[in-house]
Amino acid sequence: MQRFFVEPYQIEEEAHRIHINGTDVNHIKNVLRMKCGEDVWISDGGDKEYHCQIEELGEDEVLLHILYAQEPEYELPNKLYLFQGLPKADKMELIIQKAVELGAFSVIPVETKRCVVKLDAKKAAKKVVRWQQIAESAAKQSKRMLIPEIHEVMTYKQALEFAKQLDVKLIPYELAKGMKETREILSEIKPGQSVGIFIGPEGGFEEEEVAKALEAGAHAITLGRRILRTETAGLAILSVLMFQLENE
Repeated sequence: MQRFFVEPYQIEEEAHRIHINGTDVNHIKNVLRMKCGEDVWISDGGDKEYHCQIEELGEDEVLLHILYAQEPEYELPNKLYLFQGLPKADKMELIIQKAVELGAFSVIPVETKRCVVKLDAKKAAKKVVRWQQIAESAAKQSKRMLIPEIHEVMTYKQALEFAKQLDVKLIPYELAKGMKETREILSEIKPGQSVGIFIGPEGGFEEEEVAKALEAGAHAITLGRRILRTETAGLAILSVLMFQLENE
């Protein structure tokens, strides 16, 4: 069943109606070619989702009839922030898609010293728009209750400053201590805590960058004896955290 996201003002609970506007109208009518009477899921970006039927297909609006509402626990109890060093080519698109599927709350693109990709403000803004679209599509596909935010590209200094508000900060590093210490660090993460994960670009972080992260309160962890690509490392730790933190 197709899933769409709306803002709270589009929902009329007492009238059992939801109004779909914007680009989703064209998607429903001309791409999916849906008809009146077909069922869809609607998320309000919070804790509630609505099982609806298409009631009217207008020129600029699709009107839905609410059959029932529920509050499923699709979201993780923790907000996971992926600070991803800018990778080459289109790897960021894959990273964002899979990170959203694995439960990331937000993805923050970060410029680090070893980043090969350098984006000026105009190019970065266009990239973020594209990345946000990918996040929305992945959120719909994976039955997320919200669309994870893709932040504007940050410098490493800005990323560390942003991460100060988070409860736990992790930085996978090849020189980190063994798996036992990593398991202990991860096991101490409590439900409700926000978690920041710092992933370097191709070539990883420079020692100075790791040192600054540790000074800012990050824990250096290992992801095993194998060297993982930048597009694999973040997804690996997100998978571990999803398995550990998932509600029963």
